[in-house]
Amino acid sequence: MHAPVLVLRDSLKRESGRKVHHANIQAAKAVADIIRTTLGPRSMLKMLLDASGGIVVTNDGNAILRELDLAHPAAKSMIELSRTQDEEVGDGTTSVIVLGGEMLHVAEAFIEKNYHPTVICRAYSKALEDAIAVIDKIAMSIDVNDRPTMLGLVKSCIGTKFTSQFGDLIADLAIDATSIVGVDLGQGLREVDIKKYIKVEKVPGGQLEDSKVLKGVMFNKDVVAPGKMKRKIVNPRVILLDCPVEYKKGENQTNAELVREEDWEVLLKMEEEYIENMCAQILKLKPDLVITEKGLSDLACHYLSKAGVSAIRRLRKTDNNRIAKACGATVVNRPDELQESDVGTGAGLFEVKKIGDEFFAFIVDCKDPKACTVLLRGASKDLLNEVERNLQDAMSVARNILKNPKLLPGGGATELTVSAALKQKSSSIEGIEKWPYEAAAIAFEAIPRTLAQNCGVNVIRTMTALQGKVLTFFCRVNGFFAYLYS
Repeated sequence: MHAPVLVLRDSLKRESGRKVHHANIQAAKAVADIIRTTLGPRSMLKMLLDASGGIVVTNDGNAILRELDLAHPAAKSMIELSRTQDEEVGDGTTSVIVLGGEMLHVAEAFIEKNYHPTVICRAYSKALEDAIAVIDKIAMSIDVNDRPTMLGLVKSCIGTKFTSQFGDLIADLAIDATSIVGVDLGQGLREVDIKKYIKVEKVPGGQLEDSKVLKGVMFNKDVVAPGKMKRKIVNPRVILLDCPVEYKKGENQTNAELVREEDWEVLLKMEEEYIENMCAQILKLKPDLVITEKGLSDLACHYLSKAGVSAIRRLRKTDNNRIAKACGATVVNRPDELQESDVGTGAGLFEVKKIGDEFFAFIVDCKDPKACTVLLRGASKDLLNEVERNLQDAMSVARNILKNPKLLPGGGATELTVSAALKQKSSSIEGIEKWPYEAAAIAFEAIPRTLAQNCGVNVIRTMTALQGKVLTFFCRVNGFFAYLYS
């Protein structure tokens, strides 16, 4: 048997065995240490330069890690962990990294003692199952229709963020927006798609207190012919198209050879008749507003403005879908297939307003909108970007509550309870897995410890006092159950 021959580039380095385990753990700890100071109400904001040279000022774990350019595979995995947390939950991106880094840190001692990684992983899986069982026990059910409770819940998520200084503002915006787009699927299920149907529109200028949730949508467009078309329509009939309202061009390159001079005029006449016919099919349904995702020719613009119809062209597909949800219209591909049921009649007002130097179209006061726009005002772009990040977190938390209305105590209380419960349970675990299981229990203390560190208090004294209180609570609970069973 010959040793395998490896052909690698000179710049590449190949490592294996225990050396790799230690390198991976060190990389994960380094990532956790970068964002450790951004956890909690006394956390500090990080100021970063992004790839395009702009400034990012934030304490959002995912936003910070997104800007890091790393080459280590384990560190990249930690960043993916934060990104997944942001996609699934929307909040807790810093906590998950701090906890992950601590879990690997406590495992390092067992690697030194020649524990096999699968043994440590088995113990961690057991600890995970028991932690979930403890969390289910202490979780409290809440009423999603109770506004003060919901407000307190969402505020607790943004209490550690920059916008906490503005009181209930962001929490109110998040609850209002998620309540609008929530759809009941029956059997107690509720779908809240904040990505598709909630648009956050940032407009620099004004004060943050001027921010509001619109019962409808707004987008950065003006009517095609401002002088000829109305900019304000009450109770508009809206038609949405995703086809061009202009002469259809050939799919491939087309050459037409004309023999006589009159044929050119015939060709132009055909084009005009095609557009006139198209506009007639649209006007047949007496719309007040026509919106298309594609182009709109000057001739079509003339026919529509002559009939007193306002038109908007080249709108994004996502915005078109939001308008459809807000006013009850259906996006149609061909004007000849238009029906009365495709016309949106749910909007109360269409208006074009000038904010700063730009024109914005509003379709608001909708009867039963299933899409909305959150209009954010603020002093600068950096401020608005951070407010948007905080709002996204708040909306994600509001969505999670609507989907699964259960509450756990915060401020490191849940983590400390889980830690104490796992420590108690570790005495009943037999075999070599007992020690990694106990280490996982100790790792959960990383969250309250980090919160204490960021507050600037005496960490050892605070943690000892907390552990004493948790122990007293568990002794009382166990004594109560012992008394019941006797």
